[in-house]
Amino acid sequence: MLTIGIAGGTGSGKTTVVNNILKQLDSNNVNVLTQDNYYHYNPELSFDERELLNYDHPRAIDFDLLIEHVKKLKSGQAIEEPIYSFITHSRTEDITIIQPKEILIVEGILVLTNPELRKQFDVKVYVNVDSDERLIRRIRRDIQERGRDLEEILRRYQSTLKPMHEEFIQPSMAYADIIIPTLKKNTVAIDVLSTVIQNTLKNHSS
Repeated sequence: MLTIGIAGGTGSGKTTVVNNILKQLDSNNVNVLTQDNYYHYNPELSFDERELLNYDHPRAIDFDLLIEHVKKLKSGQAIEEPIYSFITHSRTEDITIIQPKEILIVEGILVLTNPELRKQFDVKVYVNVDSDERLIRRIRRDIQERGRDLEEILRRYQSTLKPMHEEFIQPSMAYADIIIPTLKKNTVAIDVLSTVIQNTLKNHSS
């Protein structure tokens, strides 16, 4: 199994990169795990308490579970991926059964910050986009998809998103094998990444 880690700041367009990769590969042979489903489960906290947590710090992620699931898939075992709700700041009661496939993509802002998780990746990618552009995308997404208001988004950006990006996420770019500097029609970077994936697959199978 070829395992790929894709990181980058909030709103950098990691999902777009994944979708563009899937267009160039046989998507039936690809699994995608998103870091967002692996936030720690905090049922003992009230909604107001969960709302105040720092979700952009590495300790917010249940890396033990994520690493366990990656290792299981690589060893040929199915997993039960949790499903997280950003509206309630909690895991739902639902799960997704994922069977092993030829390619595994793990994407999220913090996936290159954890040394043990990095060891599981054959290819490490960082999507690097201008901070203003990322903020604009974050505002649009959180209002449209997560029911947040502008004041809350900007407060969270100033208090946690920006400082956590500078402390943890941006430095993790140093671990990347491939850096995609922008998503504005950057078909060359996607083509290069897809070629690397295909070549690595051939090496694995030979």
